Amino acid sequence: MTIFLFLLAGLVLLVVGGDALVRGAERMALRFGVSPLLIGLTIVGFGTSTPELVTSLQAAFAGAPGISVGNVVGSNIANILLILGLTALISPIAVARGSFRRDAVMLGLSAALCLVIVLSGALGRWAGFVMIAVLAGYLFYCVRSEGLALPATPKDVTHDVPAAPGNSLLNIALIIGGLALTIGGAHLFVRGAISLATGFGISETIIGLTVVAVGTSLPELVASLMAAFRRQSDLALGNIVGSNIFNVLFILGATAIVHPIPVPAIIAQFDIWIMLAATAALILAGLVFGRVSRPAGAVLFTGYCGYTGWLASHAMA
Repeated sequence: MTIFLFLLAGLVLLVVGGDALVRGAERMALRFGVSPLLIGLTIVGFGTSTPELVTSLQAAFAGAPGISVGNVVGSNIANILLILGLTALISPIAVARGSFRRDAVMLGLSAALCLVIVLSGALGRWAGFVMIAVLAGYLFYCVRSEGLALPATPKDVTHDVPAAPGNSLLNIALIIGGLALTIGGAHLFVRGAISLATGFGISETIIGLTVVAVGTSLPELVASLMAAFRRQSDLALGNIVGSNIFNVLFILGATAIVHPIPVPAIIAQFDIWIMLAATAALILAGLVFGRVSRPAGAVLFTGYCGYTGWLASHAMA
């Protein structure tokens, strides 16, 4: 009974927090005259990746590399196949090729770095420092390219978003409060889900790739779905792209610096290739087709169902 209470409480917090986060992020984008895509890549993307960071660090210190690395790889797969698929089914996502080209390069680079790490069989400190440095350079370029440091002019702000300090404080409060609720909700949900899964004797790596990965991706799921319902497709796309970049460069990088760990061989055999295929599909859809349509969303979602079905058939330790 306690397990199901954790699951229910976690879901409630996730929904409420996700709505507040998207509302605050949307208003901040308007207030400072920057694109929702950049807000999704930075504030929302980084914030919704916090559960993955906490989970991976805890798993590393607990001597559970399957959960630590599987969480990141599984989350990136879920972000594209599950979350992007469901988001596109609700509201097709139009992609601005110009700005997406920059982010697609970093998305592909981060996936390639993750492949190298997984195939090497170890997550060391030097690799962590390189990944953090690459992320810092990318964020600096993003901010500079969109002029985030420049103050908004009156024409940048719409009539329903007054340029008043109190309004900015309210938006910041919505973002921080939304993040706190989504992180807290994800923690409760993951705690209940892990207890439920371990009761059935499922292996550590499978739990990391599925239960923990989806659980820690719930903030991205809720934020993206809320953005889709509010017709903020740029914010939803930026959230997913930003989260995947942060998951590899920041979470794996920070984990490697704090506590180097081995990488389970099973991830190199199958899951990393699914992550690369999903990443390639997203880049292809954005750069070639310029949108993620409902049929494409259905294909992505079906792909995730097939992936989890395969894992389920190999779930027993």
